[in-house]
Amino acid sequence: MQPQLALRQALSRFNVAGRYGLSQRVHAVSRRSMTTSGSSSDTPPPAEPDFEAMDAAELRAVVKELWKTSRLARHQVPHGSISAPAEVMRVTKGALLEEEKGQDVFKAISIVELQKMRDKKIPISMVTAYDYPSAVHVDVAGIDVLLVGDSVGMVVLGYDTTLPVTFEEMLHHCRAVSRGCKRPLLVGDLPFGTYEVSAAEAQRHAYRLLKEGNMEAVKLEGADNDRLRTVEVLVKGGIAVMGHIGLTPQSYSTLGGFRAQGRHARQAMELIEQAKRLEAAGVFSMVLECVPEEVAKEVTAAVSVPTIGIGAGPHTSGQVLVYHDLLGMMQHPHHAKASPKFCKSYSSVGVTINDALRTFRQEVRTNQFPSPKYSPYKMAAGEKEMFETLLAQEKERASERDEAAASLQDSSQSKPHSSTDSEEPIQLY
Repeated sequence: MQPQLALRQALSRFNVAGRYGLSQRVHAVSRRSMTTSGSSSDTPPPAEPDFEAMDAAELRAVVKELWKTSRLARHQVPHGSISAPAEVMRVTKGALLEEEKGQDVFKAISIVELQKMRDKKIPISMVTAYDYPSAVHVDVAGIDVLLVGDSVGMVVLGYDTTLPVTFEEMLHHCRAVSRGCKRPLLVGDLPFGTYEVSAAEAQRHAYRLLKEGNMEAVKLEGADNDRLRTVEVLVKGGIAVMGHIGLTPQSYSTLGGFRAQGRHARQAMELIEQAKRLEAAGVFSMVLECVPEEVAKEVTAAVSVPTIGIGAGPHTSGQVLVYHDLLGMMQHPHHAKASPKFCKSYSSVGVTINDALRTFRQEVRTNQFPSPKYSPYKMAAGEKEMFETLLAQEKERASERDEAAASLQDSSQSKPHSSTDSEEPIQLY
């Protein structure tokens, strides 16, 4: 094959496929390659090049420049930039993107990476989310850990507590989240009633959460002897476990409601012991919920695994908030009643959503939507006239059918009754 032919085919692949968004830049790149280095910036660009007339050296320069640009186009979008999802490169676990000067580059998080962050005192970010769209946002934002929590019951499903949440509901949401993100460590909650009866039952549910829900670890609450035994069995079975102490929402009924824990000295000392026992049982991390910051600080210092605080002050290894809470998404009374005091809203997405819905309703009522701009589909040339002709013919046939039916009805009403119809019925007896 001649060099020119091969190079033109390479250019055709770039231009036609548009795989890296370069289809509009082929000619621009070729003009740059043909412009002399000494030309000034205000020099008019040369005419569009004729690829058929270019020799092998010129074509090779164009292809080389396009290939270089395409490699840059595949790099990770920097943190903070807003781009379409198609432009965001997804990475597999353990992959490290090429670092570029002045940009945040996100490494996929594993349990080992999480421990390194704790040892280097790099604060860990964790978000609780429940579906595909929120998982995509969490992934693109560079969050370290994504928890699919049983709080889905209160935030998404409308339950008053987490107790009614079933394992199948958790499995459903875990699957959705796993399809939306690749970078964060994925942790799934074992819901109430799926691990308390026996370690074997806990193991069965945990395996399903990893195999069917595509999670990488599970979280369970408590640190009593039975729970510690369960943790040991799960870890020995190859399941990574995150612990959870302090306020444990699944113990809502025994705690007498959602109450802060460790506010008294003996309770605080017990929390430290619970954390140590959980670490000894094999957890890779633990959540501290609704605990005074002094207590959370001592718990964090007493263990060598990461601690993730929620309403536990600034001294833990990391922090977690619920996706809907931190975005200020929920505006209904149920959520206002259940929203904890420690939740900080970083946005008011709920207000924006409500405003948009009200505007939509109003535009529909006043026939402002859809406008011609949002009615983009047109009939093919000549088809509209044919369609109108067919409609007219159909209306004419319908009119004829109506007239025939009316005429038949009139004739049946005007028909005289036979004499037998008016006679009195014959009396046999």
